Amino acid sequence: DFEARVRFALETRRAPPAAAGCPFDDLVDVPTFHTDPERQSPVIMAVKQAFSPAPPYPNWTAVGVNWLAGFDFEIKVIARIPDGPRA
Repeated sequence: DFEARVRFALETRRAPPAAAGCPFDDLVDVPTFHTDPERQSPVIMAVKQAFSPAPPYPNWTAVGVNWLAGFDFEIKVIARIPDGPRA
C-alpha cells in the first residue's frame, strides 16, 4: 500500500530530529523523490498534510526520477537544531 509506505517514511524521519530535540515544526527542507509523481503526488500531499497541518511548513521539493533501487518513493529531511531548551 503506497500510502502506508509514505506514512512509514515520514514517521521514521521524525525520529532523528526528535532525538535532537526538534519537533516536526523544525524541519526546514524535505526533498522527496518519486518514480510516478503524477500518480503519487495526491497521496503524498494528503499524508504530508496530516503530519504538518499548520504553519510553519517546511520547504518541500518533489523530484521525479525513473529509478530508486527497488523503491518508488524516497524522502530526506533537514531540520534546524534549536539553540536551547524549548519553552
